[in-house]
Amino acid sequence: MNREIHKWRSPALNKDMEIVVYGHYGTALLMLPTAAADYLEYERFQMIDAIAPIIDSGKFKVFSINSINNEAWLNNSMYPPHKSLRHGQFNHYVMSEVVPFIFNHCAGPLPIITTGASLGAYHAMNLFLRRPDLIRGTIAMSGVYDLKAYTKGYYDDHVYFNSPVDYLPALNDEHLLNQMRDNKGIIIASGQGDYEDPEASRRMSDILNSKGIKHWLDIWGYDMPHDWPTWRKMLPYFLEKF
Repeated sequence: MNREIHKWRSPALNKDMEIVVYGHYGTALLMLPTAAADYLEYERFQMIDAIAPIIDSGKFKVFSINSINNEAWLNNSMYPPHKSLRHGQFNHYVMSEVVPFIFNHCAGPLPIITTGASLGAYHAMNLFLRRPDLIRGTIAMSGVYDLKAYTKGYYDDHVYFNSPVDYLPALNDEHLLNQMRDNKGIIIASGQGDYEDPEASRRMSDILNSKGIKHWLDIWGYDMPHDWPTWRKMLPYFLEKF
């Protein structure tokens, strides 16, 4: 499998940010790390091994980036408005730097699908909903889509506009909603085992249904905990069906 690591000084984040690429061609799959993890997390936890046959077949070309969650909502020592600002800078980094990098690496614009587990699932879904013109679908595993779950009571406009369960019900822009409806695939998955929150996935599904946005909600069994063995089973299964 082709594997490349790239790094540049991000203007949006004012820090060096790495990205790892797996594969030669295929639909672009952008992976968002869990919690405060880095761009190699999916490789360390054998997720790349689990989807290697799909990458080698040319169905997907994978791009995995760093998170800045430990510089935002997971940093208990930061002033909350600064966390909010940092989250916005991360969104800008993805759209203004990572997306153009993917297009350039793939020799032109192509559909980008986001994916992630846990906090990465939240980011994967939120990025799609904010920019469905650039992000064309998502596979969100074991996510919670209410940003307030991470803000420890802090709330401002930026939290609102990055919390799908808050902003999507009130969204009435038909142009934007039609872009969401014209997706390449939305999958919301959760187990029901230890530390999973399937109700968060059902809530997100209900909101999408209320807006006429097609998607697939898939709730797995009580033997599926909030952990890597679950996600290593889920992602190959969904990529094969995407």
